Amino acid sequence: MATGITPPLLQGPTAKEKKYDRQLRLWAASGQQALEDAHVLLLNNGPGVVGVETLKNLVLPGIGNFTIVDESIVTEEDLGVNFFLAEESLGRSRADESCRFLRELNPEVNGNAVTDSVASFVERRPPLLLQSTLIFCVGPAHNFELLRKLSGLTESNAIPIFYIHSVGFYSQFSLHLPKVFPIVDTHPDPTSTQDLRLLNPWPELMEYVDSKTNNLEDLNDHDHAHVPYLLLLLHYLNKWLVSHEQKPPSTYKEKTAFRELVREGARQNNAEGGEENFDEAVGAVLKSLNPALLSSGLREVFEAEECKNLRFDSANFWLIANTIYSFRNHHGVLPLPGSLPDMKAQSKDYIALQNIYKSKARHDLDEVLDSVRSLEHQVGRKQPPIESKEVEAFCKGAAFVKLVDGKSLEAAPSHPLSKSPQWSGKEKYLAQQLQDEESLLALHISFLVYDKYWELELKEQDGPVNLESFPEKSKGYVNDLLGSISTAVGADNFDIDIASSRIEGIMKELARANGAELHNISALTGGMVAQEAIKVLTKQYVPVDNICVFDGIQSKTGVYRI
Repeated sequence: MATGITPPLLQGPTAKEKKYDRQLRLWAASGQQALEDAHVLLLNNGPGVVGVETLKNLVLPGIGNFTIVDESIVTEEDLGVNFFLAEESLGRSRADESCRFLRELNPEVNGNAVTDSVASFVERRPPLLLQSTLIFCVGPAHNFELLRKLSGLTESNAIPIFYIHSVGFYSQFSLHLPKVFPIVDTHPDPTSTQDLRLLNPWPELMEYVDSKTNNLEDLNDHDHAHVPYLLLLLHYLNKWLVSHEQKPPSTYKEKTAFRELVREGARQNNAEGGEENFDEAVGAVLKSLNPALLSSGLREVFEAEECKNLRFDSANFWLIANTIYSFRNHHGVLPLPGSLPDMKAQSKDYIALQNIYKSKARHDLDEVLDSVRSLEHQVGRKQPPIESKEVEAFCKGAAFVKLVDGKSLEAAPSHPLSKSPQWSGKEKYLAQQLQDEESLLALHISFLVYDKYWELELKEQDGPVNLESFPEKSKGYVNDLLGSISTAVGADNFDIDIASSRIEGIMKELARANGAELHNISALTGGMVAQEAIKVLTKQYVPVDNICVFDGIQSKTGVYRI
């Protein structure tokens, strides 16, 4: 019977949610907001294609603001490789023209251009530089002193910076983060994030287990085949504890025996010849019956000085981390995330079990939140209270928190004539990689030499740099770099000839490119850099640590920490 009452309209997605629907599934509303609040700065050198391609991949998902610093005037050569220029751009500022075309991709993004040299801009240290959320610097920088100054500014102001190269078929970028860069939302594999707490059950969970498995053998076939596997494991674990001095199965042999105990409980006299819920229980034994150990990432967080010695101006992350540390010391476990995997069960039983886990997770969160509030008062914190949703996110992802140890920007080791090259104790690793035919680390070393060559050539002459003599003139510098590695690891452990030959081949290819960029290589590299930049800006997922190289001839990438 019609009532004549129109039901209320359901709230549909907003225009922004429709526009950014696919990416919101990756980094959620919080990540999108971080992007929109960001201001990225591009310090452009050389042909400048890779920098603009990087910005393209940030403008499209909705970066809030970007600024291009570039003194160049658009030439015919630019039109052949830069897709964000047009014929009418000839003779105009490359920064202005690139900015204009980039803004057309997304009207919601604000773009600005500064027609100044990178060296002059950094020297003046305008507020725009120090207030940037993230900086891209495209090499070659022409001046190591400039890079060292930029490194000092970004390090003292905790600004992440990417140093990027793209020459011919080769490219690379290095990521330089603040000294301590924590990531809470690392997006681990969902199967690894489920904390069922089987070895540390709480009273409400055990009461439900008893109510569902107390008369397990007397259940009819339908109910017996739909007991959630989690309850089955706890039921048989209780039996095991009675016969094993209250000690859970810990070795592989014991877990194998426990699996057999669970498997024997399944009914075989049915059409299926077994029960799916028991199969799930057997399959979950090895991964579910493990003690609550700390991950290396979380242990590193707990051992950090920032976590142990809080101050009134400590970051939110460290206050929450200190509270989680105290929680674990008190309870022996981390706060419960509260999520459950899919399993064979009746809907009402699964929902009831889900509510028990969610209730426990809320209880743990409330305890942590109360401790955070107490700690804020204790340290005399003057900032606004930490939002509960930030504490909740930490509680849910605590087991997978990652603390990235940032590295300051260095274009290359110090020149051997003035100071010995600094490899930070990585000589053994470098020696192994440089002798490995599959490794691309020689490409990174070649770019270090490439930067040094540009600096020395510009000091000796005015005008364009002649790259034809690059391989020949750089042999002495290469030998010095490799010699420093050989001295550290011993000549018997490092074949300089093999490493030198590989580097020489790459340098010849860089010389052949004569400083030019290939659009497809720069576009691909720009995509990779933008992907890592989004991780840094949203503080989600784990970014590259800390050098990525790409060989367009072999279509191979390599990531190295140096």
